[in-house]
Amino acid sequence: METEFQDGKQEVIEAWYMDDSQEDQRLPHHREPKEFIPLEKLSELGIVSWRLNPDNWENDENLKKIREARGYSYMDICDTKIKNFFEEHLHTDEEIRYCLEGSGYFDVRDENDQWIRVAVKKGGMIVLPAGMYHRFTLDTDNYIKAMRLFVGDPVWTPYNRPHDHLPERKEYLDKLVQAEGGNQAIEAR
Repeated sequence: METEFQDGKQEVIEAWYMDDSQEDQRLPHHREPKEFIPLEKLSELGIVSWRLNPDNWENDENLKKIREARGYSYMDICDTKIKNFFEEHLHTDEEIRYCLEGSGYFDVRDENDQWIRVAVKKGGMIVLPAGMYHRFTLDTDNYIKAMRLFVGDPVWTPYNRPHDHLPERKEYLDKLVQAEGGNQAIEAR
C-alpha cells in the first residue's frame, strides 16, 4: 500500500533540513544554501505518505483502500487556525493526517537528531510512526483542515521530549538502526 497513490506526491509533500533560526515558526526555515530532501529519505525514517483527492474524500476509493489496508477505523476532521502543537513530542500510536484544505509543517528528527521540515499541502496524507519525535505548526497562511485517522478508538496523547523510556520510542529507534544496517526502509506501524 505504501507504494501506491504516489503520482504528483512531490507537489503536496516536500521536505528540507531546517535552519536554527528562532524566527516565526510559521516561516519555511530553509538552510542556506537550501537542502531539500528526497521523499525516499522520509520513508527511511518510517514516514509513509500519499497524494489523494481531497475534493471528493467522502467517496475516494483510494482513501478507502488505505483505511482498510492499515486498519484506520476512526476518523474526524479538525480545523486549525492557530499555531499550536509546536512542542516536540511523540505518540505511542501512529499520527495520521490527511490535508483537506490549507497547509502546514510537520517537523521531524532524522537519525542524527537534525530537524527536517515536512510541508504538507492540500491532498497530502502523511503517517508518522509511533515513537518518532515531531512537532506541528501552521505556515504563514495560518490554516489547515485535516482528517485525523486512528486504528480503533481515537487516542492522541502527546509525550513531550524526553520520553525515551517508552517502549514505542525504543522500538522506533531499533527500526532505525536496523534500517541503517540493512540500508532498507522501515515500516511505520
